[in-house]
Amino acid sequence: MLSQLLVLFGFFSLVLILIYWINRAVILFDQLIADGQSAGVFLEFTALSLPAVIRLALPLAAFAAAVYVTNRMSTESELTVVQATGYSPFRLARPVLYFGVIVAVMMSVLMHVLVPLSSARLAEREAEIAQNLTARLLTEGQFIEPVDGVTFYIREITPEGELKDIFLSDLRAPEEEVTYTASSAFLVRDVRETQLVMIGGMVQTLRKSDQRLFTTRFEDFAYNIGNLIEAPSAVRLRDSHLSTLALLNPTPELEEATRRTAAELIARGHDRFSQSILGTVAALLGFSTLMVGGYSRFGVWKQITAAIFLIILVKAVETVGLNTARSDPALWFATYLSNAVGFVIVGILLVWASKPAFLTRKPRLEART
Repeated sequence: MLSQLLVLFGFFSLVLILIYWINRAVILFDQLIADGQSAGVFLEFTALSLPAVIRLALPLAAFAAAVYVTNRMSTESELTVVQATGYSPFRLARPVLYFGVIVAVMMSVLMHVLVPLSSARLAEREAEIAQNLTARLLTEGQFIEPVDGVTFYIREITPEGELKDIFLSDLRAPEEEVTYTASSAFLVRDVRETQLVMIGGMVQTLRKSDQRLFTTRFEDFAYNIGNLIEAPSAVRLRDSHLSTLALLNPTPELEEATRRTAAELIARGHDRFSQSILGTVAALLGFSTLMVGGYSRFGVWKQITAAIFLIILVKAVETVGLNTARSDPALWFATYLSNAVGFVIVGILLVWASKPAFLTRKPRLEART
């Protein structure tokens, strides 16, 4: 049973990760390629976002594997035969528990190591991309709009860095429209700003009040393009970038840097442990729910529906517990409320499966006169 759970877990994990990854990859492709980034940058960003995707998929895959294996064994009467030999539902749940522990270990590695490291590195790379003027402005053969009201076009960029046939339209001023054209241009950078030096061009200014057009030809003209791109702020430290140890022991400096209270940081740290245990809870919940009711020719669709409902209930309790823990550092234990509720439900279901009359009312015998 454990081997079947692991095989199905691998299959469902692959399917769910692909679904999440494709959704994420489409968004990244639209953002990065449209901004002129290379395929290598796209692959790097995709790889850095993969641990967070896997974190979301593993608990769902564990639940789906437990439900599928239990349903198949029940449909083929394997569970009925095994129980007839004296195996109780608690004994049958042992391989599921082992499977859940394996999932919990994998989740722990993701939550405490891979996800924080990848999130921090992804934030650094996003800041680097935001500072890259070449990727944002220097795109050949395309009309781009770096900010509202400004349109920029370059026909060609030579290997020496010379820009050929420049078109720059600035419509941000309410009283006039300014258009710059030049046969060539160069980017000149200094410490504080970046200048676009245009050679052999013309400035056309349309005054909107009387629709008069003024033209000025120039041999060289410097245009400050630093204001076309918002100055990227320094990478802000987020709680998702911190180690679990730092989250559990917040300092005033850390609270100021992350803009989070001590309660929120502590809750985030304990939530990583809670998320790691969630894979075990999901697997046991899927198994124990399908154990209730026994064999039926009509299948176990009622139990499967109930299992899905119980997972939703556990996630709802998780949200309530996390919000409670964020309100007071002393209430950190509320982050584990969903796990506690999940294990209690699993225990009740297994007792019910062991003793079907446990939660049913026994008929009363009427005394004969």
